[in-house]
Amino acid sequence: MRVAVIENTEVSHLGQVGVALREADAEIQTYRAWAGQALPDGSYHDALVVLGGEQNARADKTHPYLPDLVRLMRRMGQADKAVLGICLGCQLLARAWGGRNLLGIAPEFGWHQVRVTKDGLKDPVLSVIKGHFPIFQWHCDTFTLPDGAVRLARNRVVANQCFRIGRASYGMQFHFEASRKVVEDWNADFPDTVERIRPGWLADYPRLAAEHGPEADAAGLAIARAWVALI
Repeated sequence: MRVAVIENTEVSHLGQVGVALREADAEIQTYRAWAGQALPDGSYHDALVVLGGEQNARADKTHPYLPDLVRLMRRMGQADKAVLGICLGCQLLARAWGGRNLLGIAPEFGWHQVRVTKDGLKDPVLSVIKGHFPIFQWHCDTFTLPDGAVRLARNRVVANQCFRIGRASYGMQFHFEASRKVVEDWNADFPDTVERIRPGWLADYPRLAAEHGPEADAAGLAIARAWVALI
């Protein structure tokens, strides 16, 4: 199992996805696209993971590799290989298949409830979650659902929290990879940013992590394992 991971920013975490891939004894190759490293062509790898970043999905001028990444995501999906886009990666997957990126209209930060749709309850990945679950969010943008895509999860802020297109291309707006360990690393790496987004976050974090973290961690790992099984 050969998996390419695309990093879109300097501080990236595979989190729960990494746990599931290591359990499956996957060969993981990481590409620091944000730093100018060339993207793979998709022929060697069985799956592609595209992580989040602070840029938006249309930031081609500041991140000129994005059009090539979008084409890679679509090409691997068309080849029936497993593709996973998380947060920015989700927005790029929507772009790859003709969705319209909507910038700055859907801010969420922290643990929020997400509900699985009727289609999600029948999906090989999202069906591991029944009903609704808390999961970590950190984004401002959203997108329209591409033609042919299936909406798998939603909440009151973002209609398209998760979608599938084809057999195994999944876009997940929420950070299901973000275990409490990942969130704690983000707190340490970006204390000023998280306090600006949500004043009092660092002081409230222990209580919020105890309240939502165990269920969110379990849901995230279950989703990661289910997606890896599709590879």
